[in-house]
Amino acid sequence: MENALRAALIEWLAADPVLSSVLNGVTEETPLRTSLPWLAIASSASTDWSCKTAAGREVRIALELQCRGDTPGAVAPLVAAIEARVETLPAEQPGSQVVTTRFLRARAEQRGESRRAVLLEYQFRLLAA
Repeated sequence: MENALRAALIEWLAADPVLSSVLNGVTEETPLRTSLPWLAIASSASTDWSCKTAAGREVRIALELQCRGDTPGAVAPLVAAIEARVETLPAEQPGSQVVTTRFLRARAEQRGESRRAVLLEYQFRLLAA
């Protein structure tokens, strides 16, 4: 379930017209030769979330945005667009259904040469279809 959700999330984010017009890449792993800004899955992990009648997983996915900006507020509209898109991921997914989507935490840091990194972590609870 975890790998299918990762693929579905990347596809869902890449299909957004606002994000695709701003981001140079939406990938499952850190891109090697993509100019900023880009978005990728930094990591994921899953645990059992089964019930008596269905198999289930709780999946945590961390998304990493790499971009440029001289001030912290410069990336706020892009981060808000990413968050809005993640939270509207359709419940029906191949082989499973997303029961809940929950924002867990964010971390932002400034790196050299006006580079910024933003990490967004989400929890998805899935039941097998």
